Amino acid sequence: MTQQKARSPKNKSPSTPHRASQGNRDFRKRTQRDAKPSAARESTPRTIVQGAPDARPCIVLHAGREKSLQRRHPWIFSGAVARVDGVPENGDTLPVRDAAGNFLAWAAYNAASQITARVWSWREEENINAQFFRSRISAASEMRRALLPRPQAGEDEGMNNGARLIHAESDGLPGLIVDRYGDVLVMQIGSAGIERWRDTIADILQDLFLPVCIYERSDSDSRGLEGLEERNGVLRGTLPGNVEVVEHGLHFRVDVAAGQKTGFYLDQRDNRALTETLAHGKDVLNCFCYTGGFSLYALRGGAKSVLSIDASGEALRIAAQNLTNNGLDSARAEWQEADVFQALRKLRDQGRSFDFIILDPPKFAPTAAFAEKAARGYKDINLLGFKLLRPGGLLATYSCSGGISDELFQKIIAGAALDAGVDAQIIHHLHASADHPVLLSFPEGTYLKGLVLRVVS
Repeated sequence: MTQQKARSPKNKSPSTPHRASQGNRDFRKRTQRDAKPSAARESTPRTIVQGAPDARPCIVLHAGREKSLQRRHPWIFSGAVARVDGVPENGDTLPVRDAAGNFLAWAAYNAASQITARVWSWREEENINAQFFRSRISAASEMRRALLPRPQAGEDEGMNNGARLIHAESDGLPGLIVDRYGDVLVMQIGSAGIERWRDTIADILQDLFLPVCIYERSDSDSRGLEGLEERNGVLRGTLPGNVEVVEHGLHFRVDVAAGQKTGFYLDQRDNRALTETLAHGKDVLNCFCYTGGFSLYALRGGAKSVLSIDASGEALRIAAQNLTNNGLDSARAEWQEADVFQALRKLRDQGRSFDFIILDPPKFAPTAAFAEKAARGYKDINLLGFKLLRPGGLLATYSCSGGISDELFQKIIAGAALDAGVDAQIIHHLHASADHPVLLSFPEGTYLKGLVLRVVS
């Protein structure tokens, strides 16, 4: 994708494999150009002093730099490392010690990354072996089983067959994403540590979940920053000709080989369900619609009409197919292939208005270095959104940028409302669904945030 959610894997965050960073093409180029010096500094590791080559491999931190580990933050940046003893290879598991020699953690080492090590475990007696990974994967699966939607009385067991099974650092497996779409698992590797255990993890996934296929989508920018080559293809089994995910009874086709993320936006599950409850009787505008997730929920919820806009013709073709496959009324749906920024301005100039507008753009700010420039893009689309809303209308607006905090996002939206000359109330604060947990000690795991606002009549 270009501005919308068509595939563009070269703009993802260097730390977490979340949504691709597209956006309006002109805006994206301007952002990258203006932020290039700081972005370059972020991806260039500092010099790490090597210890005696015959010493037992170990990472030793500078005095005072152990505090983040004591707070259970799982990343060790190169600037915190005083020296690396021995001659470890990238992906090796090493003990991490403070300046006095006290054990802090077991971590996967990578000299090619600014994040020199990612923590596996805080327990010195822990063995990082196949059983360790089986235990972590099983625990992550059990958590999902307990928290995700379960069929109600009389409902089909297949009402929901998709989930994020492993969410990287937040599940104690830094750099590993695993998504389930029915009988297909999609595995994404974004760190040297997970790369070392790739085949072992694939075997465990095959044993625990019995998928017909495990497909690898290790094609994010984080691979390059880790010194790893991109890889995309079948790991186990055979990829079916048609892969779909069922969500609250709606069926969506999933392109695991070339679609966004691992093929679908599982993180918006709960927010799509909320959309269904809000859309009844409304004229809806869904921007950056990708394969029609929010649009189909709005139509099933009784929307009067839904105009869906995306820059990707292929995504819109899949969206229209999803509409047909779910037996929804195509007479109430309109699909438009266009640059959203330009399309919103055209709708404004035409005097169009809507009762409910959904803005779910791609990642404008993969890191904090892009935040200031990206804020302009977020403000621009939300300003246009407010101008297109009827009095009493609803705006559901999202950011999947890790470089934009919840507080900053709300300030951006407040500024857009002020410039649009409207008063707006927040009626919902939104985040990713429960299968995308965030460790309290790892706030970087928070990326998706959203607001539903009502324009005061």
